[in-house]
Amino acid sequence: MKREKFIVAGHICIDFTPPLFSAAGEGNRIEDFLTPGKLIHVGPAYLHPGGVVVNTGLTLRFLGAEVMLMGKVGDDPFGHIIRDFLEGYNAAGGLITDPASDTSYTVVLAPPGIDRVFLHNPGANATFSAEDIDYTACEDAFLFHFGYPPLMRKMYQDGGRELAEVFRRVKEKGCLTSLDMAAVDEASEAGREDWETILRGTLPYVDFFMPSVEEICFMLDRPRYHALRERAAGGDVTQVLSVREDVAPLAERLLNMGCKLILIKCGSAGLFCRTAGEEAFAPLRASTGLEFEGFARQEIYERSFVPEALVSGTGAGDAAIGAFLTAMKKGYSLEWCLHLAAAEGACCVAALDALGGLKSLDALKTKIQSGWARQGREDGRAGKHK
Repeated sequence: MKREKFIVAGHICIDFTPPLFSAAGEGNRIEDFLTPGKLIHVGPAYLHPGGVVVNTGLTLRFLGAEVMLMGKVGDDPFGHIIRDFLEGYNAAGGLITDPASDTSYTVVLAPPGIDRVFLHNPGANATFSAEDIDYTACEDAFLFHFGYPPLMRKMYQDGGRELAEVFRRVKEKGCLTSLDMAAVDEASEAGREDWETILRGTLPYVDFFMPSVEEICFMLDRPRYHALRERAAGGDVTQVLSVREDVAPLAERLLNMGCKLILIKCGSAGLFCRTAGEEAFAPLRASTGLEFEGFARQEIYERSFVPEALVSGTGAGDAAIGAFLTAMKKGYSLEWCLHLAAAEGACCVAALDALGGLKSLDALKTKIQSGWARQGREDGRAGKHK
């Protein structure tokens, strides 16, 4: 049996994004923009389904993949909007409606030139459990992708028992697995969890782990996380980090927890990828028929591309993951998977929502080969390359 289908499960919500047309200036900080008593002019309200299920799932669908989506909403107006939206893509079959819960929503504040701020209600995502996964559907799936457990209470409680159970049971079905994270509010319940313990229990069942640098630094190296935040002085952490000094050590620790491939998203600095040895990829070759030629024992820093416009970062990481996974299934080399991931992320930020700026892999490849300018520096720091 040839496995073709992707399954994307986990967090789903409504994103409410008021367009913010100007920021405070160069070197902005969020506190310079959002200050008490200040009147901020915004554009027409933009309401759009979001979360990993929508963002990564429909990126995969846009890129031509067969996709099944699994998420949970309430029986309320936001839930109806999400269901109607997914039915428009013929992708609502795996959506669960929980009448006892409300639908999750996020207010996304994305001033140009400043990292986003999220006001988030977890809603039905907080009750999502291992029993909400359709494991039978995984029997003929190529890959199962799960996202945003820090925003899903049952996934991080009890040392991440439910999250590990999800991946253990999915892995038994023989498909590839990948995991994405979300930002953690240090003052929240999730922020008080022992994330290293959660990861150690889950990552042995995860083939591809794809967090952001801020997320994984918070989880594994809190002193470094606080140092980066202090260095950023209220700005975007990815503008002050060194990929080699701040990111590479985290990737090494994650590989030792059992993953085959680590892809750490570093915002405008780019992507950092580290992979395990040949023996780790042998079972993946056996289960998928893919060669994974040149994937083993790699360490690659992929600088980001200069976007045509910088409108909103919403969904850029999800779009990058969708492009990476699609390219991998199509048999692209690891280098080209990373090129295409970085390119799709750059296209995504040129639109207000997570899907409006997407381009096909062929269009991305043509643009890259025509000499698309890069951001980030070869020494692994943010900023335009000179």
